Amino acid sequence: MKNLFIRTVIGVILVAIIISATYFGPCSYIILFTLITALCVHEFTTIMNASGQVKINRRIATLAGAYLFLSSALFQSNITTGDIFIPYILIILYLIISELYLKRENPIANWAFTIFSQLYIAVPFALLNTLSFQSTNSPTVVEYNPILPLAVFVFIWVSDSGAYLVGVKFGKNRLFERISPKKSWEGSIGGATFTLIAAFILSLYVPYLTLGQWLILALVVVIFGTWGDLSESLLKRTLGIKDSSYILPGHGGFLDRFDSALMAIPAAVICLYCFTLMA
Repeated sequence: MKNLFIRTVIGVILVAIIISATYFGPCSYIILFTLITALCVHEFTTIMNASGQVKINRRIATLAGAYLFLSSALFQSNITTGDIFIPYILIILYLIISELYLKRENPIANWAFTIFSQLYIAVPFALLNTLSFQSTNSPTVVEYNPILPLAVFVFIWVSDSGAYLVGVKFGKNRLFERISPKKSWEGSIGGATFTLIAAFILSLYVPYLTLGQWLILALVVVIFGTWGDLSESLLKRTLGIKDSSYILPGHGGFLDRFDSALMAIPAAVICLYCFTLMA
């Protein structure tokens, strides 16, 4: 009971921070997600190094991930040009070239997981800026809009909560027992149902998208969010660990909390791009 209380309190605080920072404006949003990106990359590189299979430069990889999110936000908001990505490219080149001189045991694996830390974590978070900064009628003016990034996270949270509640009560058929024995088809369907209801309610008060578009976006987030969750579960099961870290009591690490978003965000971006093509 105590662990459940702590988990609930930490979860509520985390949700409140994300909603408030994203809603209040671009500065607080950029600061928060630059920090979250850095923490997730740092946790990933830490658990990979702890496995003994690879040796990643954690500090530089973390710096690269944080810089990619920050530079992407500044570029998407039209504050700067594409030149801002040059330092990021130089950092990645440094991480690759440095392996030539470090004489480590498995440089190819080091390269692979260094780049993977960026593709798996930094790039999806950077794509969140595509949702947050929207073009206007003026080609030189970009508007910060918190609706879409918040909607993605709300859909993820509702899906997770719905899946847990339904799964505990009715879950019998395992969804992916080899990777995540506790997940059930009943829970996943329940989570999707709750999320579609949330999308319907959202469409009544936020007519940013049509009802059909909100429902499609919600379903896309649920499906890819589940795959994101399962992907991190596969990573942890392969490494023989339970959590990416213990920084969040009752929740594990930041990577554990944002694993669903790592696939849901790119999928949401593609989904919304398809909406614009069909408009």
